[in-house]
Parts: sequence; structure tokens; C-alpha cells
Amino acid sequence: MATPDTAQYELSLGQLFMAGLPGVTLDDSTRNLIEEFRINNFIYFKRNVESPEQLKKLSDELHRVCTQNNLGPPLIAIDQEGGSVTRLAPPFTQFPDARVLAQSENPENSLSDYASVCSSELKSIGVNYNLAPVLDVCEAGKEYFMEKRSLGGDPGVVSRLGTHVIRVMQAHGIAACAKHFPGLGAAVVDPHLKLPYVAKPEPELRAQDILPFQQAVAAGVASIMTSHTIYQHLDPESPATLSKIILTDLLRNDLGYDGVVITDDLEMGAIEKEGDLGQAALQAFAAGADLLLICQSHEKVIDALGKTGKGIAENPALQARMQESIRRVTVMRDTFAHS
Repeated sequence: MATPDTAQYELSLGQLFMAGLPGVTLDDSTRNLIEEFRINNFIYFKRNVESPEQLKKLSDELHRVCTQNNLGPPLIAIDQEGGSVTRLAPPFTQFPDARVLAQSENPENSLSDYASVCSSELKSIGVNYNLAPVLDVCEAGKEYFMEKRSLGGDPGVVSRLGTHVIRVMQAHGIAACAKHFPGLGAAVVDPHLKLPYVAKPEPELRAQDILPFQQAVAAGVASIMTSHTIYQHLDPESPATLSKIILTDLLRNDLGYDGVVITDDLEMGAIEKEGDLGQAALQAFAAGADLLLICQSHEKVIDALGKTGKGIAENPALQARMQESIRRVTVMRDTFAHS
């Protein structure tokens, strides 16, 4: 049971959690997240998609229930990268993987087409936040699992094309997300399954993997997603999602980023197989994350919200951090989620 103090933080904390929905309509469990836990950030998957009309209706319902409960309009996210990560089947436009577009005859044109068409289709169904582009620098032919989703193996090319996608998407009113900081290109293991390790020395990481994120910060990217990976030469103890060294010292302080930091899904094996998800949510928040993403279980969302609220109630430094996170998420909401 939440103490009055904890309850106070939990009420505001809902703005900092993003949850999935189980089906194609607004169900009682999701309604409860809005009404009881003040959550107004959601993510769509294939399980939520039946038709453009149904998705628009679902987005409108989320808007309506958030407004009825005196919450700001919801941020509604999706992973619509194209190719192997596509949540919207036809009649939505189908695009190939980012790698294919980046290697086309005129990559800027191909990527402009992707970013503008995708953005207008997302807007038509009430989605205001695309978890794209991937800015991981990934060499070809080395069996790295990000190869297809990456824009290439050259940091300069990935920087140029990635920032181009960000600018076009955001000019069309869709919040972009640069992922997966500080770079997942050299990971062999998929963090959906278990915790990967990247052993690149720090100077190499900065010159190669971090460069596109630096450029994205300069381009005004709305959000940056964390990587569930241990970078042995940055922080040998914690994956980036849970690392204050990486999220606060490197991303906030060194790179000067003041936009929204969103975690990758905390239900992935790289986090859940290593310990308690609720504690991981608190640790990610304390490390510098603003939006805590839990894509499947509402019970886990509620548990994580309670543990994070308790942690904040007991720590004045985290109370100040919570206000910073609310400010960042509110700026993004005001920019991209207005009715």
C-alpha cells in the first residue's frame, strides 16, 4: 500500500511511464492506468492494429479518456522503422529496411519519402511519436544483429542520413527518437533475449558510435532511446539504460542533451533476466531516463510505478529529478501531442 507521500509522487509519475495496450480497443485495464495511475503515454504494436479506422478510433478514445481525467493529451508511440521493424501492415505504405534506403541511388530522397509518408500516415491514425530512426553504426557482414536496421557502417553517413530523417519527421509534426544510445551497432547478442556486451574502447565509441547521437542532439531530436547493453569501457557495472555515467554524465553533461530520454522496453531479457523490473525502472530513472517504457504487462507497470514512487519519496535529489523529467516530457507533449 502506498504511503501518502509515495502516493503524491505516484500521481505525477504516471506522466513518466509509457505502456502497451493488450488489444484493438480501449480495455478496462488501460482505462485503469489512465484513471488510477495518471498514465498518458502509450505504445502500439501489431496486436493493436486491425485497420486505419480502428486505430484512429483507439487513439481518439485514449485522447478522450486522458482529457476527461484532466491529463495532457497522450503521447502515442509506435516502432515504424520500415522493413524488419514494421507495425503497420498494408494498406499502410510498406518501406524496406533503413539499410536498403541508405544504399539507394539517392538516399536523401528515399529517406525523405519514408519520413514524410510515414509521418502523414501516423498522424492520420492519431500517432504522434515514432521510435525511429536507428542511429546505430553497424558494419556489414559481421553478423551484428542490427545490420538491416542500421543506416550503415560509416559514422558520417549515419549522422547525415539520421539527422535528415529526424528533421523531416519532426517538420511533419511527429516526434522522432534516435536509438539506441550510445550505440548498439557492435552488439552480437539481441537485448530482447539477454544482456549484450560491447568491448570497444571509449575513444572509438566516441568517434564512431556516439557521433550520430551528437549530431541528432544538434538537430533538435525530440527523444533518445537507451540501449540495454554493457559498454565495458564506459561503465562495466550497468547497462546504458541503468547507468548514470552514460545517461547523465555522458548524454546530459558531455553532449548537452536536454530532450526526453526514453528507455528501451524494460521487459526485454537484458533487463528482466538480470533482476527485478520495478527496481530497474527506479534505477533507470535515477540514472537519467525520463520515460520508462513497459510494453506488455500492466501489473509490471503498476509495480514499477509504486517502486519508483517510493524511491523518489525517500530521496530529495530524485524529487528534483522528477520535476526535470516532467518538464522535458511536457515540452515534448506540448510540441507533438496537441489535439
